[in-house]
Amino acid sequence: MRKILLFIAASLDGYIASKSGNVDWLFTDQDYGYSDFFNSIDTLIMGNKTYQQVLGFGEYPYPGKKAFVFSKMQHGEQDDHVKFVGEDLEKFVKNLRLSSGSNIWLVGGSQLINYFLEHGFLDEIILAIHPIILGEGIPLFWQNSQISQRLDLIHVKSYSSGLLQVSYQVY
Repeated sequence: MRKILLFIAASLDGYIASKSGNVDWLFTDQDYGYSDFFNSIDTLIMGNKTYQQVLGFGEYPYPGKKAFVFSKMQHGEQDDHVKFVGEDLEKFVKNLRLSSGSNIWLVGGSQLINYFLEHGFLDEIILAIHPIILGEGIPLFWQNSQISQRLDLIHVKSYSSGLLQVSYQVY
């Protein structure tokens, strides 16, 4: 079965973006393991808000990868980069995991992360903790979530910039 991995960055106080969705605070001075991770996956899943943010980056950053965007409003549609999925999400994810291929990247956002945790679809979390405090923004995990989840530490890597990357297996 294919694994679903959350590879994501957050501020020290747990935000994945500013309130407006901006991520200009992310460190870009090094690769931080992104290239190796990107080469290990062949499929991406993201929420529609995340996809709209990605489109604002300019050139589409995930060429050559199969990509799905969860959106009830656009279910069944597709564009040059992604296919939109919005019905029977549990069945879709289960079938995707059983299909042939490499690992699957859950890109974000926080609503979708919560959904995947809630349904036991997430296998691993790779979190790049940036040494910055935003004070407010879009949280990595929903603040009012009732999810209690056991994680086991797999790996920790620190960088000279102060960024800390931690990997956890989700049970």
